[in-house]
Amino acid sequence: MTRIAELLLAAAISIIFLLLVFVPMEKVFPAKKGQKIFRRHWVLDLCYLLGQYLLWSGLVLWVLNYFSFWMDGLVPAKFRALVKSQPVWLQAVEVLFFSDLLIYWGHRLQHKVDFLWRFHKVHHSSEHLDWLAAHREHPLDSIYTIGLINLPAFVMGFQLEALAAIVAFRGIWDIYIHSNVRLPIGPLKMLIGSPELHHWHHDIERDAGNYANISPIMDKLFGTYVCPPQEPEQYGIKEDFPKTYVGQMLKPVVPGWLWKKLGEKRKAGTSTKIEISS
Repeated sequence: MTRIAELLLAAAISIIFLLLVFVPMEKVFPAKKGQKIFRRHWVLDLCYLLGQYLLWSGLVLWVLNYFSFWMDGLVPAKFRALVKSQPVWLQAVEVLFFSDLLIYWGHRLQHKVDFLWRFHKVHHSSEHLDWLAAHREHPLDSIYTIGLINLPAFVMGFQLEALAAIVAFRGIWDIYIHSNVRLPIGPLKMLIGSPELHHWHHDIERDAGNYANISPIMDKLFGTYVCPPQEPEQYGIKEDFPKTYVGQMLKPVVPGWLWKKLGEKRKAGTSTKIEISS
């Protein structure tokens, strides 16, 4: 089987699995009732899903492996050996804690620093949340996010093979907290993240809070925890942003002055066509 065929098969299996898990949940426990499966811009988010599985995930893994190899020479071998000698369950706890701490501050910076926001707002541009919208993410933003999440494992020399279950769990969890699901868990929501928390992070206000990943403990500690009893009225961003896959891939990497110039040329071309046709 060729590499392309393997990627297509893996993507097909993943999509079928996600459909079977999340579509029934969204229908039985909807956060926003009446939201259709094929809602507005679902094709755009499908492009992101396919792009992740067929193209960008390979780039992200290559970059992470490159930096992992580079860090091998920076961290003392004795320290890494000590970390690896710990029980796997303790390594798992440490990975979750330190990665949550890093991603909290890294995520908060994505909303505060304009340069990081120009990539991260691709993810926030979705006006509807569900399992499919979770995949809307610029590949450079993915490198930043996944790099921070895995930085403790790289630096401290954790056995990633032994912690593969955590990696898989994080992937499914990320899709779950974006899904159109509301399953109140009572007091446990103070310890475990949920869609009702993350949906408020996707409120149309850029700095809405809830930056933590797995657990909201970091948000509680640093004063950014938000959890009203209802869903946000509107998701998305207030800025003008392309509605196409290619446009959303290109705009963050194209200088603002050049993007404006291209937009002016595009409008001029449209006006010419209208005059000719009229």
